[in-house]
Amino acid sequence: MRIATVSWTRRIVGGAETTMALSLGTLARAGHRLAMWCETDRPTDRPILPLPEGPIWCAETMGPERALAALRDWKPDLLYVHGLLDPATERQLLTVAPGVFFAHAYYGTCISGNKTLTFPRTRPCPHTFGWPCLLRYYPRRTGGLSPVTMLREYRRQAQRLRRLRDYRYIVVLSEHMRTEYVKHGLDPARVVRLPFPARRAGRGSAPSPDFTARPRQPSDPWQLLFVGRMDPLKGGAALLAAAPLAAQSLRTPIRVTLVGDGPARRRWETLAAKLCTPRAGATASFTGWLSEAEVHAWYRAAHLLVVPSLWPEPFGKAGLEAAAFGVPATAFAVGGIPEWLTDGVNGTLAPGDPPTPQGLAEATVRALRDPAGYQTLCRGALALGRATDEDRHGAAVLSVLERAAGAAAPA
Repeated sequence: MRIATVSWTRRIVGGAETTMALSLGTLARAGHRLAMWCETDRPTDRPILPLPEGPIWCAETMGPERALAALRDWKPDLLYVHGLLDPATERQLLTVAPGVFFAHAYYGTCISGNKTLTFPRTRPCPHTFGWPCLLRYYPRRTGGLSPVTMLREYRRQAQRLRRLRDYRYIVVLSEHMRTEYVKHGLDPARVVRLPFPARRAGRGSAPSPDFTARPRQPSDPWQLLFVGRMDPLKGGAALLAAAPLAAQSLRTPIRVTLVGDGPARRRWETLAAKLCTPRAGATASFTGWLSEAEVHAWYRAAHLLVVPSLWPEPFGKAGLEAAAFGVPATAFAVGGIPEWLTDGVNGTLAPGDPPTPQGLAEATVRALRDPAGYQTLCRGALALGRATDEDRHGAAVLSVLERAAGAAAPA
């Protein structure tokens, strides 16, 4: 089968692109011929997505018409689509071949894509996308302040939602996201939840079967880790406010390491300098983006991964990556996170409606205050990591794609 992967970029910008890459090797090993079509080659400061050998067409460099013609000439049997910027481009692409859409986020179900109300307090948005969203946009601060942007993005998301009905299948990573799309009128039989994906730890880096938590002296600081894009709704500010509260309750220093980058980094650094001081019992450092091997080194050094997302995270893949190293997680109970993070088993959950620094601090303390309980969380995390298999995820993707290639087109 000839499968063309379609995305807005060929660069690794976030979890969507790394998840996409996990299944491509499985498709290539199964003997399928692969290609890639993308709208842009930006941002240029991010690494290029590693792809199996095959043609790549970029509309930005080739021109949209020429890139589309090249894809059509390649005669794909199926398009494996991971999100596009322009709904008109998406419509044209679906005239080339049938498609399967991977919904990494709230594509077509929210004006801003955040599914979050931020006024008078930040909380997940429970509403179904439609014209009433325009009435909530300013009062509940679901997006920016420009009316032009509001109307443009509303039209874009409405077009995306209509276009999703043209795909043979929609695939998602959580039951939370499956429910979201069924609630918006997608055929339940065509919305498929895939197994959790996570790249295995490198040889020699994963814990042994008789793993116990990292040795630590009572006076040593607890090592807390954040990994991800530094966006306001990713909750870094809540983590930095929670760390001193947790340190005071535990009566033990806490060291927070934030791995990643993004638009909120400068504000978080300013906040860290103010809140996380030796006197407060907590310190914080920022590493910027790191290679996969470097991130794995931080997982091996961490005692606890904190996933402080304020928005309803569709999945939260960093938690499974850390679990492969026996690192439990603390997070707000939002979106798809509670589907892999079981409170008291492989981590702790803080209330997510609304998410608060106090709630996050209390959940962090519950994870760390009791040595025996912490060992239990580490073993639970390791069990979760071992139950997660990138080959199983890839095989499930392959099954959906093969079914889609032989399925009848949606009505």
